[in-house]
Amino acid sequence: MAQHNSAIGNDFSDSSVHADVKDYYGKRLQKTSDLKTGACVAPAQPLPAFIREALKKVHPEVSNKYYGCGLVVPESLEGCRILDLGCGSGRDCYMLSLLVGEKGHVTGIDMTEAQLEVARKYMDYHTKEFGYKEPNVSFVQGYIEALSAAGLGKNSFDIIISNCVVNLSPDKKQVLVEAYNALKDGGELYFSDIYSSGRLTEEIKNHKVLWGECLGGALWWKDLLQLAEEVGFSQPRLVTATVVAVDNKELQDVLGDFKFVSATYRLFKVPKGKTKTCQVIYNGGITGAEDNFQFDCHYAFKTNEVVQVDGEAAGILRHSRFAEDFTFQPPGGSCEPCCAKLRADTVDPFDLASLSGTRGGCCSTKSADCCK
Repeated sequence: MAQHNSAIGNDFSDSSVHADVKDYYGKRLQKTSDLKTGACVAPAQPLPAFIREALKKVHPEVSNKYYGCGLVVPESLEGCRILDLGCGSGRDCYMLSLLVGEKGHVTGIDMTEAQLEVARKYMDYHTKEFGYKEPNVSFVQGYIEALSAAGLGKNSFDIIISNCVVNLSPDKKQVLVEAYNALKDGGELYFSDIYSSGRLTEEIKNHKVLWGECLGGALWWKDLLQLAEEVGFSQPRLVTATVVAVDNKELQDVLGDFKFVSATYRLFKVPKGKTKTCQVIYNGGITGAEDNFQFDCHYAFKTNEVVQVDGEAAGILRHSRFAEDFTFQPPGGSCEPCCAKLRADTVDPFDLASLSGTRGGCCSTKSADCCK
């Protein structure tokens, strides 16, 4: 059996928030139905068949201990090294370990030992179920604010995912700093989380149940944009957003007029600098997106279709794992600033969520009308 790391690191200690979250997820929650709000089980987009099949192979006990919002599965995973922040019982780790293949590897980190015990219990089960000779998944006990202290080296991962966990941290900027450092150049932080319609009151932030339910620690979505820029990430690209329902009357009274969404963003560690709008062609072939690749709420790429993208999107596609999946017009050709006004406008996730059943409808941009 693969070995796991139980060290947390001597230079990082529990805060009261960490202790409360450990208690909530390690003791108070025994199954998904114990949750008091819909935040951690917000509905996700329909899942592709290959992901549904992968989830079916995950052991039932692992799935029953899963408390995430939506599902975070980026594209083009084969052979990648992935880190799951706040992996919990390991459901997503095991599903991803099948998608990355034997040559890839998935690492899960969580601070709650009770959750990790479930994850580690079924390592051999999944290795056999997937037909692998050796496990391609490992679990580390540690804090998402202190990845290096947990033994996770810098420039080590192609992709970092997180599912409704960043909101549970009392220091979200440090989470982003650690994630940025742990990513390889061109790497991506792809994560789903809960965001609020404004900066929350101290009463809400100090409410233990609301924090454990992923609401009390929710960032105002505009603060995410600022923090990402300060850390060095590319501008967050909004992928999906879904309204979060709070049906508990007692909690509703505490929350007042604040609203919440479950939103998925992708942040990249790519070079910064002046970029030009550019025409790109999706070559097709990404597993699960062979004919149509939904990059974010701005862009859906169809195979062999010419699409003009804003400069930042062009830079991300050029310098990330997606580079080989696209054909770029040569310098001096179509990559000219003829559409200088084309840019990645900031999208309010609440506006996107209000378009029920629509993925990216409010901000889809195609080459045909980019210069109007």
